Amino acid sequence: MRALVFAGGDGLDPRFRASLPPGAPVIAADSGLDLAQRLGFRVEVVVGDLDSVGAEALRRAEADGTRVERHPTDKDRTDLDLALTAAAARGATAVTVVGAGGGRLDHLLANLAAGCAPEHAGLEIEVLAGPARVVVVRRRAALRGEIGSLLSLLALGGPADGVRTTGLRWPLRGERLTPGSTRGISNELVERVATVTVASGTVLAVQPHGGALP
Repeated sequence: MRALVFAGGDGLDPRFRASLPPGAPVIAADSGLDLAQRLGFRVEVVVGDLDSVGAEALRRAEADGTRVERHPTDKDRTDLDLALTAAAARGATAVTVVGAGGGRLDHLLANLAAGCAPEHAGLEIEVLAGPARVVVVRRRAALRGEIGSLLSLLALGGPADGVRTTGLRWPLRGERLTPGSTRGISNELVERVATVTVASGTVLAVQPHGGALP
């Protein structure tokens, strides 16, 4: 089951709207509730310390039966991190995150790192952040896009071993990517679908210009 998790700030690139799975359960991370409502989605649960969500949006959600899971402001996890846990607790095995940064680089980096955390290893996670699509690859992922479009691969949380690709201009053949390495930056699709497989570790596959959703 794929769930939609709305985070605050980045909005949704119009190209992605039609590709969001209809009927998927919707979870909001704090001010992601405002975004979800603007886009016409009914939210099942809103999670976070609720320090940035609009008061009117919260009132409408509560009147509509949305469950509110309020956390203390002095917490050691981001609202999106909490929302991913909430999605898994409701049976989700895959998550599409809409937004992630809220205009802050530190939030964007923290939320991408959270998606790669061992606690969320049971989820297939993709993030739609502005014009970009980011996929967390723990085993295998297919990335769709125009021929010539960019795809970058970044190891996160430790080395990624046995990285193999197809459909890219510069293929990887069972190689190791390490955090901080630029080995996987700015590759290019030579086919409409590229694949990335990882034997161990975690890789972020970043399509800065969006690619296409399955």
